[in-house]
Amino acid sequence: MFGKSKKPHLIEVSKLSSLIAEDVEITGDIVFGSGLRIDGTLKGNAMGKDGDSKKEKSLLVLSDKGRIEGSVRCYDAVINGTVIGDLEVEHFLELQPKARVSGTIRYHKLQMEVGAGVQGTITQVGGDALRDNVVELPAEKADKADKAERARSA
Repeated sequence: MFGKSKKPHLIEVSKLSSLIAEDVEITGDIVFGSGLRIDGTLKGNAMGKDGDSKKEKSLLVLSDKGRIEGSVRCYDAVINGTVIGDLEVEHFLELQPKARVSGTIRYHKLQMEVGAGVQGTITQVGGDALRDNVVELPAEKADKADKAERARSA
Protein backbone atom coordinates (compact mmCIF):
# COMPACT_ATOMS: atom_id res chain seq x y z
CA MET A 1 0.00 0.00 0.00
CA PHE A 2 2.71 2.49 0.99
CA GLY A 3 5.56 0.75 -0.81
CA LYS A 4 7.87 2.67 -3.08
CA SER A 5 7.00 2.40 -6.73
CA LYS A 6 9.95 1.72 -8.98
CA LYS A 7 10.66 4.33 -11.61
CA PRO A 8 11.56 2.94 -15.01
CA HIS A 9 15.19 3.42 -16.01
CA LEU A 10 15.47 6.16 -18.59
CA ILE A 11 19.00 5.28 -19.63
CA GLU A 12 19.57 1.86 -21.10
CA VAL A 13 22.58 0.28 -19.48
CA SER A 14 25.24 -0.37 -22.04
CA LYS A 15 28.80 -1.50 -21.78
CA LEU A 16 31.23 1.20 -20.81
CA SER A 17 33.83 -0.21 -23.14
CA SER A 18 36.32 2.65 -22.80
CA LEU A 19 37.77 4.57 -19.89
CA ILE A 20 39.86 7.71 -19.75
CA ALA A 21 41.45 7.40 -16.33
CA GLU A 22 41.85 10.25 -13.85
CA ASP A 23 45.54 10.79 -14.59
CA VAL A 24 45.08 10.81 -18.40
CA GLU A 25 44.73 13.91 -20.59
CA ILE A 26 43.79 13.49 -24.23
CA THR A 27 44.01 16.24 -26.83
CA GLY A 28 41.88 15.53 -29.90
CA ASP A 29 38.43 14.28 -30.82
CA ILE A 30 37.04 10.94 -29.66
CA VAL A 31 34.37 8.91 -31.45
CA PHE A 32 32.97 6.12 -29.29
CA GLY A 33 30.49 3.30 -29.71
CA SER A 34 28.47 1.88 -26.88
CA GLY A 35 29.96 3.55 -23.82
CA LEU A 36 32.71 5.86 -22.61
CA ARG A 37 33.58 6.88 -19.07
CA ILE A 38 35.82 9.90 -18.54
CA ASP A 39 37.59 10.41 -15.22
CA GLY A 40 40.45 12.40 -16.76
CA THR A 41 40.57 15.34 -19.17
CA LEU A 42 39.54 15.51 -22.82
CA LYS A 43 40.54 18.61 -24.79
CA GLY A 44 38.47 17.95 -27.88
CA ASN A 45 35.06 16.72 -28.93
CA ALA A 46 33.39 13.51 -27.73
CA MET A 47 31.01 12.08 -30.33
CA GLY A 48 28.91 8.96 -29.93
CA LYS A 49 28.57 6.85 -33.06
CA ASP A 50 25.19 6.80 -34.71
CA GLY A 51 24.16 3.18 -34.33
CA ASP A 52 22.58 1.24 -37.15
CA SER A 53 18.86 0.74 -36.42
CA LYS A 54 19.40 2.30 -32.97
CA LYS A 55 20.82 -0.92 -31.49
CA GLU A 56 24.02 0.88 -30.64
CA LYS A 57 23.15 3.71 -28.26
CA SER A 58 26.12 5.73 -27.11
CA LEU A 59 26.43 6.52 -23.42
CA LEU A 60 28.88 9.05 -21.99
CA VAL A 61 29.61 9.07 -18.27
CA LEU A 62 31.65 12.01 -16.98
CA SER A 63 32.67 11.51 -13.36
CA ASP A 64 33.06 14.31 -10.83
CA LYS A 65 36.83 14.25 -11.56
CA GLY A 66 36.33 14.39 -15.33
CA ARG A 67 36.61 17.43 -17.61
CA ILE A 68 35.74 17.98 -21.27
CA GLU A 69 36.81 21.10 -23.13
CA GLY A 70 34.89 20.70 -26.37
CA SER A 71 31.52 19.65 -27.73
CA VAL A 72 29.70 16.47 -26.73
CA ARG A 73 27.15 14.63 -28.87
CA CYS A 74 25.69 11.27 -27.83
CA TYR A 75 22.49 9.31 -27.20
CA ASP A 76 22.54 9.29 -23.36
CA ALA A 77 24.80 11.13 -20.91
CA VAL A 78 25.42 11.19 -17.18
CA ILE A 79 27.42 14.29 -16.28
CA ASN A 80 28.95 14.91 -12.86
CA GLY A 81 32.10 16.76 -13.94
CA THR A 82 32.89 19.85 -16.01
CA VAL A 83 31.96 20.45 -19.64
CA ILE A 84 33.16 23.62 -21.33
CA GLY A 85 31.38 23.47 -24.65
CA ASP A 86 28.08 22.47 -26.18
CA LEU A 87 26.24 19.36 -25.02
CA GLU A 88 23.78 17.64 -27.35
CA VAL A 89 22.04 14.55 -26.00
CA GLU A 90 19.58 12.78 -28.26
CA HIS A 91 17.67 10.89 -25.57
CA PHE A 92 18.30 11.35 -21.82
CA LEU A 93 20.66 13.71 -19.99
CA GLU A 94 21.32 13.43 -16.27
CA LEU A 95 23.14 16.31 -14.58
CA GLN A 96 24.36 15.14 -11.20
CA PRO A 97 25.17 17.40 -8.20
CA LYS A 98 28.77 18.26 -9.15
CA ALA A 99 28.02 18.87 -12.84
CA ARG A 100 29.22 22.18 -14.27
CA VAL A 101 28.33 22.97 -17.87
CA SER A 102 29.28 26.15 -19.74
CA GLY A 103 27.66 26.17 -23.14
CA THR A 104 24.47 25.29 -24.98
CA ILE A 105 22.62 22.19 -23.83
CA ARG A 106 20.19 20.43 -26.17
CA TYR A 107 18.34 17.40 -24.80
CA HIS A 108 15.18 15.35 -25.22
CA LYS A 109 14.72 14.36 -21.55
CA LEU A 110 16.54 15.96 -18.63
CA GLN A 111 17.09 15.12 -14.98
CA MET A 112 18.95 17.83 -13.08
CA GLU A 113 19.88 17.28 -9.47
CA VAL A 114 20.31 19.93 -6.79
CA GLY A 115 23.80 21.37 -7.00
CA ALA A 116 24.28 21.02 -10.74
CA GLY A 117 25.23 24.25 -12.47
CA VAL A 118 24.66 25.46 -16.02
CA GLN A 119 25.97 28.65 -17.55
CA GLY A 120 24.39 28.96 -20.96
CA THR A 121 21.23 27.96 -22.76
CA ILE A 122 19.14 24.85 -22.10
CA THR A 123 16.81 23.76 -24.91
CA GLN A 124 14.52 20.76 -25.10
CA VAL A 125 14.30 19.25 -28.57
CA GLY A 126 11.96 16.68 -30.04
CA GLY A 127 8.61 15.47 -28.80
CA ASP A 128 5.91 17.63 -27.32
CA ALA A 129 8.24 19.66 -25.14
CA LEU A 130 5.89 22.43 -24.09
CA ARG A 131 2.51 20.86 -24.60
CA ASP A 132 3.11 18.27 -21.87
CA ASN A 133 3.76 20.97 -19.27
CA VAL A 134 0.86 23.32 -19.97
CA VAL A 135 -2.60 22.93 -18.48
CA GLU A 136 -5.29 25.19 -19.87
CA LEU A 137 -8.24 26.15 -17.72
CA PRO A 138 -11.56 27.07 -19.26
CA ALA A 139 -12.28 30.79 -18.80
CA GLU A 140 -15.04 30.06 -16.29
CA LYS A 141 -12.71 28.05 -14.00
CA ALA A 142 -9.93 30.60 -14.40
CA ASP A 143 -12.25 33.40 -13.24
CA LYS A 144 -13.27 31.41 -10.16
CA ALA A 145 -9.63 30.68 -9.36
CA ASP A 146 -8.75 34.39 -9.67
CA LYS A 147 -11.63 35.38 -7.37
CA ALA A 148 -10.65 32.74 -4.81
CA GLU A 149 -7.01 33.94 -4.86
CA ARG A 150 -8.07 37.57 -4.39
CA ALA A 151 -10.35 36.58 -1.48
CA ARG A 152 -7.45 34.78 0.25
CA SER A 153 -5.17 37.79 -0.26
CA ALA A 154 -7.67 40.25 1.20
